[in-house]
Amino acid sequence: MFSRFYSRVSSNFAKGARQATTAANPSIVSTGAKLAAVAGVVGGVVALYTGTQVAEASFGYAEDCLPPPTYPWEFARLWKSYDHASIRRGFKVYQTIGSACHSMKFVYHRQLVNVAYTEKEMKEFAAEHDDYLGEPNDEGEVKNRPGALTDPLWKPYKNDKEARYANNGALPPDLSLIVKARVGGENYIFSLLTGYRDAPHGVTLAENMYYNIYFPGCQIAMPPPLAEGAVEYEDGTPNSVSQMTKDVTEYLAWSSAMELDERHLMGVKTLTVLALFAGTFFYWKKWKWSYVKHRVFESTNK
Repeated sequence: MFSRFYSRVSSNFAKGARQATTAANPSIVSTGAKLAAVAGVVGGVVALYTGTQVAEASFGYAEDCLPPPTYPWEFARLWKSYDHASIRRGFKVYQTIGSACHSMKFVYHRQLVNVAYTEKEMKEFAAEHDDYLGEPNDEGEVKNRPGALTDPLWKPYKNDKEARYANNGALPPDLSLIVKARVGGENYIFSLLTGYRDAPHGVTLAENMYYNIYFPGCQIAMPPPLAEGAVEYEDGTPNSVSQMTKDVTEYLAWSSAMELDERHLMGVKTLTVLALFAGTFFYWKKWKWSYVKHRVFESTNK
């Protein structure tokens, strides 16, 4: 909507400038044309500023709400990869707390094998849920079966209506690609999970809403999901709120871009090959064009 608005303002400004230029004398520009051009510039700047303010208001980042800060994520660097121990801990945080409301229907058990868990561990984990639909028998009856590696992660609700009914009308989003689906990515997820505050004086929260300084509008239907010591880490990592938030954010970042490590590796290989051949390419270029650069032109007129 804002791009169309800005395009329309820009086109009107360009049209006014063309009309002013056409009407002006080739050597002397009339005062009216100058005023029209200045008015067009001022109008364009005002429209751009207004559109920016409206866009910020639409995302909810007004005076009370804040945009997510930027954190130094290691996996975002070209020479780094995901912290797979953190992915394992983050998956446990999701399974212990997040899976009660949020599904991850695009993530399969097999995708976590050799990433955070062994094949045996994931088989045992998948088999803990026995409500996956099996193949129909000879009579056409379909019975439930335990989960397998080829199954997606367990879903807490059968459909969206059941999810809304259990959450006071709010629909918990699927978290499979949530990092890609939100402006700010992993920075937004980390900030959201740590952004719960008491509502300031003068702010009245709607029913079943909570105050969060990083959520657009500052009111969110999800209660604070994490508490100190809510998840016990098997490797002895301190289970503070910030640590659990960091781990589950890294897990969600991995689920949104599982190929990131491979892309980083391919980028390093590409840059290495280009660096090795840079000298060869430079020498070839100098040799190929040397006869052109050293040509001597002589006049045929005597």
